[in-house]
Amino acid sequence: MTYTPKSDFLQILIERGFLADCTDLQGLDAALLKGVVPAYIGYDATAKSLHVGHLLNIMLLRWLQKTGHKPITLMGGGTTKVGDPSFRSEERPLLPPDAIEANIASMKQVFAKYLDYGEGAGDAIMLNNAEWLDGLNYLEFLRDIGRHFSVNRMLSFESVKSRLDREQSLSFLEFNYMILQAYDFLELHRRYGCLLQMGGSDQWGNIVNGVDLTRRVVDGHVFGLTTPLLTTSDGRKMGKSQGGAVWLNGDMLSPYEFWQFWRNTTDADVGRFLKLYTEIPVAECERLGALSGAEINAAKIVLANAVTTLCHGPEAAAAAEETARAVFEQGGMGENLPRVALTGDEAAAGVSIVQLFVRAGLARSGKEAKRLIAEGGARLNDAPLDDAGLVITAQDLTAPLKLTAGRKRHALVSLD
Repeated sequence: MTYTPKSDFLQILIERGFLADCTDLQGLDAALLKGVVPAYIGYDATAKSLHVGHLLNIMLLRWLQKTGHKPITLMGGGTTKVGDPSFRSEERPLLPPDAIEANIASMKQVFAKYLDYGEGAGDAIMLNNAEWLDGLNYLEFLRDIGRHFSVNRMLSFESVKSRLDREQSLSFLEFNYMILQAYDFLELHRRYGCLLQMGGSDQWGNIVNGVDLTRRVVDGHVFGLTTPLLTTSDGRKMGKSQGGAVWLNGDMLSPYEFWQFWRNTTDADVGRFLKLYTEIPVAECERLGALSGAEINAAKIVLANAVTTLCHGPEAAAAAEETARAVFEQGGMGENLPRVALTGDEAAAGVSIVQLFVRAGLARSGKEAKRLIAEGGARLNDAPLDDAGLVITAQDLTAPLKLTAGRKRHALVSLD
C-alpha cells in the first residue's frame, strides 16, 4: 500500500487488520476528513440471528461510529426474497414475508449492543430495503436501471463465475440479486447521502456494481470497501464450531457457549482476533498474542471476556468465566452450562445417551456421537463413557448429569 491514510477510521482499519480492498482509498480518506460519512452494510434476513461470521463487519460499523461517522444497518427485507448467490453452490430456500419480518425483528437485538441509534448526525439508523424494492415497477426498473449493467461483466465476477465453472445452475432470480444490491446503494445515496458501502471480500463485485451505478445514474462519487474473508489458522471457516453456527442471539446460543467458543481459539489466532473483535489497544493485543505455554490461556480468557462483554454484557462474561472455572478447575457442574431438559414422559421412557449428545449440541449426528464415544472422547459425570447403547431414565436424573465431549465442551441433562 503506497498511500498512508490520515483519517482515524482508515488508520484503525489498517492497524487492526480490517482492510482488504477499497475502490478509491485516497478519495475515501479525503471524504472522511471532510465531514461525517454515512456508510452501510447490508444483512439479509435468512435466519433469526446473525452469527460470528457477521461480527467482523459489525465491529467495522462500531469503529466507524466511534470515529465520528454514521453507520447504516440495512436489513434485506426485499433482497432476502431473492437470495444472494455469491459463492454458493445452490439457490437459497425462499422465505415467506412473515418469516423474513420475524427474522429481522430477532436480528435487531444484536445491533443495539454495538451501535448507538438515534437522530443525531453520527447516530446509527436501521433501514429496510423493502421500502424501495417492494414497490418497483419491473419495466421501469429494466429501462432506468437494467440498461446500465453489462451481462458480460456480471458473468466475469468471481462469485458468479466460480458457480458457472462448476456447471451449477444459477437462476435468473438469483442473477438479479447483484442489480438489486447495486440499486440499494443508489437509493441510500439519494435518500440519505450514503457515501460508502462495506462488506466482506465475497461482496466486492456487488459493491463495485453499486459504485458504478451511482456514478452513472446521478453522477455520485461513492466508495466501496471490503474486509478479508477470515478463516481460522487451522483452515476452518470463521463462525463455525463443532456444534454448528456460533449465533450472536443469546436465545439461540447461550452466553457460556459463546464465551467458550472464544476461549477455545487456537494459539495462533489469539492476537489477530483480539485486534478484530475487541477494542483492546493494538500493542496489548500483540503482547497477548505473542504469549506461549500456559500464559496464552490467560490471553484467551481476556479475548473471551472482551468479546462476550460486547455481545452479551459484562455480567454474562463474568458468569461464563466463573462457570468455566467451576467446570475445569474445581470439577463442578457449572450453573450456566447448556442444558437439555427432559420431560417426565421422556425420562420414564428413557433417552439414549447418543441422542442426548446430539440434543446438547455436543455432536452433530448420532453417527458422530457414537464415534465420539468409541474413540474415548465422551465422558459422563467426568467418568469415561464407553457404552453407546446406554439409556438414561428418570432414576438416573435425581441430580443433573454432566456430558462432556473432548476436554472443553460440556452440557447438563436434567428433568424439566
